Amino acid sequence: MTKEFAVPPVVFPSVGNPTVASGGNIQQRRVPIAPFQPPRPSNSGIPFMSFDIGSAAAPRPPPPAGPIGGGTGPIGGVANFDDEEPLLDELGIHPDQIWKKTKSILNPFRVNPTFHKDSDLSGPIFLYLSFCLFQLLAGKIQFGVILGWIVVSSIFLYIVFNMLAGRHGNLNLHTCTSVIGYCLLPVVILSAVSLFVPQNGAIRFGIAGVFVIWATRACTNLMVAVADGGEEHRGLIAYACFLIYTLFSLLVIF
Repeated sequence: MTKEFAVPPVVFPSVGNPTVASGGNIQQRRVPIAPFQPPRPSNSGIPFMSFDIGSAAAPRPPPPAGPIGGGTGPIGGVANFDDEEPLLDELGIHPDQIWKKTKSILNPFRVNPTFHKDSDLSGPIFLYLSFCLFQLLAGKIQFGVILGWIVVSSIFLYIVFNMLAGRHGNLNLHTCTSVIGYCLLPVVILSAVSLFVPQNGAIRFGIAGVFVIWATRACTNLMVAVADGGEEHRGLIAYACFLIYTLFSLLVIF
């Protein structure tokens, strides 16, 4: 006796989307597709996005000429250095003013304080280096000592002057350092002259005394002229200046 089994029909997938028969209902199974990608614009300005080799290789207009270059515009053209300030003026160094201030110290009887209203440190630094050079020629290496004494002397005279002047004193430290530096010129000349003067003898001390009085007189007149409140204390200011330049002259003598 044979037994018959119910065999469901077999449906083979077609070329398109396959279908599977289950319980009399045919369900469609879709093949997964690639994720969504936005379309690439054909006129993109970025060559590697549009793969437009022609636009990438297209020549671009040259950039505008800079201040140094060949051009005919108002910005371009050949650079004109006639309108540029000198390098020394840009650095704040004015040789003509330095020479006028230095020349005003050369007359010990009449010092012109007009040029010293505008203080600077370029001239004092030059005189400081000259003083150190002459001392080096004499066999004395005193770069640090001289610089330290200039700083201490400027602070000392600044404090003394403003204490004497009281509320009317308007001397600042920059102006004080500038005046002391320029009035160091007689000591620099003394250092140069001492190279040709015998080491031992009263002549050396006499010459040093003359130059110290010269520097003291010049510094006192300038201090009283460039700042207010020092006219009535001229003697005390002169005594402070005398002590300062006596110390510098001792470096030359010994």
